[in-house]
Amino acid sequence: MKSAFTLAEVLITIGIIGVVAAMTIPSLIHNTQGKELEAAYKKAYSSISQALVRMSYEEGVIVNWDNYPNNTFAPAFKNYIKDFFNCGQKGCLAADIDSEDGNSYYNKVSKYRTYNKSQNVTLEWFDEGQAIIGDGMFLMINNSWNRGVGIVISVDVNGIGKGPNCWGHDLFSFQINNNGKLVPMGSPESDNTGGGWSGLPCDLNSSERHNGIGCAYKAFVEKDYFKNLP
Repeated sequence: MKSAFTLAEVLITIGIIGVVAAMTIPSLIHNTQGKELEAAYKKAYSSISQALVRMSYEEGVIVNWDNYPNNTFAPAFKNYIKDFFNCGQKGCLAADIDSEDGNSYYNKVSKYRTYNKSQNVTLEWFDEGQAIIGDGMFLMINNSWNRGVGIVISVDVNGIGKGPNCWGHDLFSFQINNNGKLVPMGSPESDNTGGGWSGLPCDLNSSERHNGIGCAYKAFVEKDYFKNLP
């Protein structure tokens, strides 16, 4: 006689394996995605910082709003980024903009959402220059009339065509402060008239239209930030 498993025993074993897989695979996928986004975040910060250092050295000035006001930053910055595909002021998102109440200040970008995914973000942070660079990252620049805001560079670290397309997940914003240093939005080193950007929201319960813009600093200083993305 030969011993063997019965059909019932095989089916029970397969069922247990399936239950264990269903419980563990989503967690493994989430952790893997978090590590990928963390690596892309660090790469984006490093690449932009290095480009700004080269730009300052070659142009002989501190790169800040005082020396590059009112839409003058993006045309100069493109010369220091490899494989810079220039979209113009808002060309890559032009077909993705929805107007709210006819007020262009509140135009919404349907492709990008806030940290808690509750609403679309407003175009105001992205409409002074856009570009896709060689590694697929998507850069969006705010270089408006407001010196207090400074120059803000937002980066979709895994590209415009790949989700989740939310602030604080794969979309992060950095400010070039008055000293020419690239700092994550929400950092105490960032500048703004009226008290700084340190209080910018990164909150699951916030209804602010720019909720998530302050997540860049949390991602910079919190060790487990990308492990705990909602």
